[in-house]
Amino acid sequence: MRIGVDIGGTFTDLCAVDDAGIAAVGKVLTTHDEPARAVEEGLAALLADAGIAASGVTRVVHGTTLVTNALIERTGSRTALLATAGFRDVLEMRREHRYELYDLQLELPAPLVPRHLRLDVPERILADGSVRTALDEAYVVRLGRELAARGIEAVAVCFLHAFTNPVHERRVAELLAEVAPELRVALSSDVVPEIREFERASTTVANVYVQDLTERYLRDLERRLRRLGIAGAPHIMLSNGGLATVDTAARHPIRILESGPAGGALAAAAVGPANLLAFDMGGTTAKLCLIAGGAPLVTHQFEVDRKYRLRPGSGLPVQVPVTDMIEIGVGGGSIARIDALGLLTVGPDSAGSEPGPVCYGRGGTEPTVTDADLVLGYLDPGYFLGGGMRLDAEGARAVLREKIADPLGVSVEEAAWGIHTSVNEDMANAARVHAVERGHDPGKLPMYTFGGAGPVHGAGVARALGAPSVVAPPAAGVLSAAGFLTAPLAFDFVRSARAAVHDLASAQVDALFAEMEAEGEALLTKSGVEDVTHRRIAEMRYAGQGYEIRVPVHGGSWPDTLIGEFTRTYRALYRRTGPEVGVEVLNWRVVSSGPAPDVTLRLKVRAAGGEARKGTREAYFPSAGGFVDTAVFDRYRLEPGTRIDGPAIVEERESTVLVPPGAHCVVREDAALEVTV
Repeated sequence: MRIGVDIGGTFTDLCAVDDAGIAAVGKVLTTHDEPARAVEEGLAALLADAGIAASGVTRVVHGTTLVTNALIERTGSRTALLATAGFRDVLEMRREHRYELYDLQLELPAPLVPRHLRLDVPERILADGSVRTALDEAYVVRLGRELAARGIEAVAVCFLHAFTNPVHERRVAELLAEVAPELRVALSSDVVPEIREFERASTTVANVYVQDLTERYLRDLERRLRRLGIAGAPHIMLSNGGLATVDTAARHPIRILESGPAGGALAAAAVGPANLLAFDMGGTTAKLCLIAGGAPLVTHQFEVDRKYRLRPGSGLPVQVPVTDMIEIGVGGGSIARIDALGLLTVGPDSAGSEPGPVCYGRGGTEPTVTDADLVLGYLDPGYFLGGGMRLDAEGARAVLREKIADPLGVSVEEAAWGIHTSVNEDMANAARVHAVERGHDPGKLPMYTFGGAGPVHGAGVARALGAPSVVAPPAAGVLSAAGFLTAPLAFDFVRSARAAVHDLASAQVDALFAEMEAEGEALLTKSGVEDVTHRRIAEMRYAGQGYEIRVPVHGGSWPDTLIGEFTRTYRALYRRTGPEVGVEVLNWRVVSSGPAPDVTLRLKVRAAGGEARKGTREAYFPSAGGFVDTAVFDRYRLEPGTRIDGPAIVEERESTVLVPPGAHCVVREDAALEVTV
């Protein structure tokens, strides 16, 4: 028995899987003050309800938003930055790029380290790795003692060109360990040994800033699991779709920044065709991810805490491998309001779980997407979380009338429909841009939808996008937690070594790869993996370009094979080749991984006997004239091959699938619901 646990902004999801498939699911409200408490309480309830013995649980895989929240809320350690003399302000100068050219009130996230704690260190290493100015060790010793005396808890060390020669950074770590052993120290040459000074400094600072918080949380989680009787230590989902041990995650907490969304993308890849669009809508945000060739795309540029309409360039950059997705601030808890121009807007702020939407009855005062979906009849107030939480429909109507309908001069139902369709259009627009930028036509891709709110909005998003169909897999409401269980133990490594391809010798490249593969072998072997495989990647560009594309590195004649792969990859992305100039490599990467677990995500549990149709209730569809009697079905009693014509609603414990008028739904052999729109 294996259990996946995903902590989201509103709910903590749980999914138990055995050799036959999905055995049990659970969903509890996230406890933001003490996230591990919701995990413990949810696991205890899941084990009790499903009759699962804690001693029989062989693996727990966990993903969390803890790191993201700490960076946004600024709840990490008091941190200092040691930089090469003259470069301490790189965090403030950023890229010297305005993400919104004409905005006179342009806002950027404040650096995690204030200027008085960003300190110049006399030293200088040149781009070729040679030492121009020796490290002033006496100065470092004095700094270490002073920082410790001033109550500094963490230190990030980011020296110029340390990715080429880390000798000065490593010596600083040794000196600080001698004079201030209580300081946590992160070296850029360990955290992100890549070119680009600002991104490297930002990532190193972020890593050490959240390290203490993350380690305390993970150790608390280990203790709570042992208290439940689960013997094995948990594995932690990484942002790129691999797994790590608690020790590795505690050392590199920045690698678990987007661990939750990665699970959803993995699950969609596991249950869907080779190419699809994965749409995950929870209580706080919606995520869209392109699955190509049977695997989620991965990127190495990500931003946290974006300040301006989620626009790139307005956040804190983090240069680590993450599942390539677009995330927008619309979820079930997203707040709807009338803006200064008198227009309806939704998000990006969310009511979360505390207090949550008004219909939760926990003190919420602002109208949300969930309130709107309830008023439209899409949700059953008595069957939310399988009846575990009763929703307040009258409270939802009252707040929609007061805050949205009356100011706009429309009915409550029209206001709710406006919120519902506004969210659908926002997500469709985001999905369209995301797919096209990666060389795919979203109108030709099936969309797989999951998350607590995803199946309610999936058909509307697909229709707005022009997608042919939308599929709600089994246990769609907790699919990210299920996806964790499909991931292998894995970690990736990088080395920056810029060179023209024709100037490289194969022996030189093999030596770089061998060094990284040895690191991967040692790390995974220590974690108990016996069969380690390695995937080689080069980040390449035409000479003169500012950014690179990722190209697989295979065997064959050198360098023709590598240039051929680059040309094919470039043409797939941009439908053309570049200018007649040379090709260069900037970074070399290795992804080391163990074998993928043998897991099936088929729905194992079905309700015994009984009629699948639960009855009818009124649901609002303007195309059908307003409220219409809509058939309601129990997903657990639907047999494969069953066809349901819209309008219809299919309910399961943790999510609801909406089949609008003009669409129909078919139950597939794997128990997934495919809605043709």
